[in-house]
Amino acid sequence: MTDDAASPNRLFLAALRPALEAAAIPEKAAGMAAYMKSTMPYLGAPSPAVRKTVRALAKEHPFADAGQLGATVAHLWNGAEFREERYSAIMLTDSRMGRGEMALLPFYVSVIETGQWWDYVDSVAPRLCELLQTHRDTMDPLLRMWSVHPNFWFRRAAIIAQLPAKQSTDTVLLHDVTVENLTDKEFFIRKAIGWALRQHAKTDPNWVLDFVSTYAEQLSPLSRREALKHLGA
Repeated sequence: MTDDAASPNRLFLAALRPALEAAAIPEKAAGMAAYMKSTMPYLGAPSPAVRKTVRALAKEHPFADAGQLGATVAHLWNGAEFREERYSAIMLTDSRMGRGEMALLPFYVSVIETGQWWDYVDSVAPRLCELLQTHRDTMDPLLRMWSVHPNFWFRRAAIIAQLPAKQSTDTVLLHDVTVENLTDKEFFIRKAIGWALRQHAKTDPNWVLDFVSTYAEQLSPLSRREALKHLGA
């Protein structure tokens, strides 16, 4: 990565906030912040409008390479004054240039470590899935390490990292990171376990039924209920 590549896309950054302000419904901002229990204020821009704005600006001010993309999302995340700017940073990684790009892993770590809330963590989970698919030798041990991390948001990320994987789900990894957290009393972990199992049940219901049966005494009622939600069990 060259020095030039590590410079953020200044044209994109300069255009973003005015565009988000134009898409915002200011009277909704306070309610959005209250719902998300956010100390960082909102502009009031709905998520679909934020995504549309980000895509339009990225097309108008294209990124030179993954290095510039990484520098831009880091700059945007760290310098954000409104929550939509942080959402924009995450949305930028959902691109052909960003998907499966290991250079963006430090950004995802920063999102989890400094964001520490479900909207941020859940938004980077699909990017972690893509990294696992393309860099398994690196990501498998990393997700296993995260599954026992003292910060439960990293544990949540490890559990839900394979939500989009479908037939490509590594069930050994899913099993292991889930079992590590079965007795955790944290709501966001119990919910994550149920969500991960429920999602995989769409692909392999028998695997999930077997998992729930095997760990029936350790699964929380919430995790079990979520896991079996669409299985009629």
